[in-house]
Amino acid sequence: MASVDTLSLGILLGSLLALAGILSSLVALRFGAPLLLVFLGLGLLAGEGGPGGIKFDDVRTLYVVGSIALALILFDGGLRTKLNSFRSVVAPAAALATIGVLLTAAFTAPAVMLMFGFNWTECLLVGALLASTDAAAVFFLIHAGGLRLRPRVGATLEVESGINDPFAILLTLILLEFLMIGDRSVQHVLMVLLQESVLGAIIGAAGGWAIVFVLNRLALPQGLHAPFVAMSAMVIFGLAAVTHASGFLAVYLAGLIVGNRPTRAHNTVVVFLDAVTWLAQIAMFTLLGLLAWPARLPQSILGSIVVAVVLMLVARPLAVFLCLAPFRFPWREKTFISWVGLRGAVSVFLASIPMLVGTPNNAVFFDIAFVVVVTSLLIQGWSISWAARKLHIALPRSDAPPRRVELDLPGQLEQEMVGYQVGPHSLYLRRRLIPAWARPTLIVRDEHILMPSEAEAVREGDYIYLLAPPEKAQALDRFFVDMPPPATPDPRDLGDFVLSGDATLGELADIYDLTIEAAEAQATLSSYFADELDRLPRLGDVLFVGPIALVAHTITEDRVTMVGLRLTEDDPLVPAPVLRVMQGPRRALRWLRKRIGF
Repeated sequence: MASVDTLSLGILLGSLLALAGILSSLVALRFGAPLLLVFLGLGLLAGEGGPGGIKFDDVRTLYVVGSIALALILFDGGLRTKLNSFRSVVAPAAALATIGVLLTAAFTAPAVMLMFGFNWTECLLVGALLASTDAAAVFFLIHAGGLRLRPRVGATLEVESGINDPFAILLTLILLEFLMIGDRSVQHVLMVLLQESVLGAIIGAAGGWAIVFVLNRLALPQGLHAPFVAMSAMVIFGLAAVTHASGFLAVYLAGLIVGNRPTRAHNTVVVFLDAVTWLAQIAMFTLLGLLAWPARLPQSILGSIVVAVVLMLVARPLAVFLCLAPFRFPWREKTFISWVGLRGAVSVFLASIPMLVGTPNNAVFFDIAFVVVVTSLLIQGWSISWAARKLHIALPRSDAPPRRVELDLPGQLEQEMVGYQVGPHSLYLRRRLIPAWARPTLIVRDEHILMPSEAEAVREGDYIYLLAPPEKAQALDRFFVDMPPPATPDPRDLGDFVLSGDATLGELADIYDLTIEAAEAQATLSSYFADELDRLPRLGDVLFVGPIALVAHTITEDRVTMVGLRLTEDDPLVPAPVLRVMQGPRRALRWLRKRIGF
């Protein structure tokens, strides 16, 4: 009977913890805090060394929970990574995720040796435990801070943090093998890396295509699409693991394929995985806190803090600057990427593996990782927004995103229905413009459903539903953001909203369904002004891309760093090609050649 009462108490505590995790998301988004540290603290307090007194030393359970959580987090990361972003930064991101991880481990190892006196293999192992960045922590804190990163910086961080975990795990397992077996053959290391990487990539690609096929061909009952995808991700992870392939690489690639193919119930899957990964992280951090022993931490806390400082200020920056040297990133971007290398759940999870296999000093490895993660989340986690603004890497969002309703249409993969409430100061209400690929279908006014032809002009407070391609639907947000007019109107009319000069023409074309030359897709708006004007840019200069007017909003050192985006209300009085002749001779010449065939 006592055992039944204990189980019931466990169910009650676990349910309360999950409920607290769900409600905590509101607090985290409001204050931008690394709130997972709260659950780490709860685990410490509830553990044997805290007032809770719960004895927990089951490392195997922690490993299983951690593996499931990381597999789902990586799958979700791949699902959200757009292939266009992946392709544009795959070289620098891959360098950071492989060579960068190796260099970070190597540069951290001397500090570990100095503070703890381990041998070189053990020092490199500790460096490998701490070498990967935590994707979930990085992007949650960026979102909570309300930041828009420069496109290349954001894409590089996204791809790097998604693909560096598999390499860090491989490196950790190889060093553990060195430590336990003593096999130091370079050929053996290369063979293991090749086998796990190639097999993981094959299984991940095949699994991703299989998920897409089943989602689109089989009529699953309503509500089962999201659980099917999550369980399929776990099957891919397990299959890769039992065949000695990299399960973490496999699930990331599977997510990348599923996220970049048209599938049924895509939005339902994304929302479901959001909730699952959040709860999985809470469970993992709580168990990590239970496993930590507060009475033991003071013995290694000073050395661990020194290792954390070396990692943040020396090892990670050196690795980033060396890896990105061939790719012409400005020093500000490299500095920001260096600072955003947060350590998170992956590092503490990896530190539990030596405890699982029983290596010497395994408890000290775990304590070092624990202190480094807490230090990183407290110092770097709280300062991401400050660093982004100081380094001019991102602009704060002055407008809150509108509430968007998304509905998947049964039997339809090319279009979904998106709904918004029309605010009094939305761009759509002021300009009556939406992209050509979005089509209004329903208007809800005063609880009546109207066709667009019946509703006539859309009014403030209406709910409008539009058909749009799933991959572009999010771009409609900016047309329905409620942006109050400025108290002092800008006499130069520098745009309805502002973009960074580092945004590309290709990204602009995707949002507004514009046709541009493939060779120009990667050109930034700043370089577009520099190429098209036959003089140095001046504030208020205007260039046209189709119906979009690009206005030089901010100029720094003769370079357009911020661009106002102005949507023309009607066709311009002067045709766009003539305006191009006035504003950009070289582009006009290309247009004329295309028109008259020379």
